Amino acid sequence: MTKTDKYYPIIEIIEEDYEIPQLGRKRRISALLPYDYHEHPKKKYPILYLHDGQNLFDEYAPFGNWGVDKSLRFLASHGIKDIIIVAIDHGGPLRIQEYLPFQNTKFRDSEGKLYLKFMMETLKPEIEKRYRICPEREKTGIGGSSMGGLISLYAGMAHKDVFGKMMIFSPSLWLSSEVYTMARNFVPHGETDIYLYAGGMESETHYDNVCKLEKILTAKKGPFSKFHVQFAHNPKGTHSEFYWAQQFPIALQWLYFI
Repeated sequence: MTKTDKYYPIIEIIEEDYEIPQLGRKRRISALLPYDYHEHPKKKYPILYLHDGQNLFDEYAPFGNWGVDKSLRFLASHGIKDIIIVAIDHGGPLRIQEYLPFQNTKFRDSEGKLYLKFMMETLKPEIEKRYRICPEREKTGIGGSSMGGLISLYAGMAHKDVFGKMMIFSPSLWLSSEVYTMARNFVPHGETDIYLYAGGMESETHYDNVCKLEKILTAKKGPFSKFHVQFAHNPKGTHSEFYWAQQFPIALQWLYFI
């Protein structure tokens, strides 16, 4: 398989130094489009915003990558291709504070809410102008792993009128108990799908934390017939791109194509 393969997604670097006015920083933003995107000028597509863009398809990512481009190519070769993915690079040494929506005793410089303000007020409108996006919340998703999973979970609950789909891999729930309170108080805005994953070998408490979150969320399924939670786990899974890469195509299909 090569990047000239028929089914390989179109990867566009929207900007290497995209301005984040809310934080006074710049960031690379990329888009992965269906291989035949330009052949259907009137067609609109569901969208998934993913964090930690450096770890999604860069061949030389220091900790490996999810192989999102390869998964999209494989799915497209089987007729599953109608999705646009926006990859937002993380802030390097500022990653934790940018993705942290709550303050705690260890990390007091929480910038998660400012980061989401950037997504809602700056990036999302730009993406919708540039690409043919389905506007419905039921076709709009957000996702990530670890800290990226935490900010995605927070975004999905705080902006439930915007995001109807969440891809949450190994979220860093240990950073604040506030996320559980938020989950308990969460009332879906409409049809909502959450794909939740954790590995059994991630840390001493990580898997148990995600199980706790899953129980809180699934308890809501009764009154909300259009609220669905899929919990996947791998007893041997560690906190790494290798295992998140395995989950990505499974989660994508469940969220958007079933």
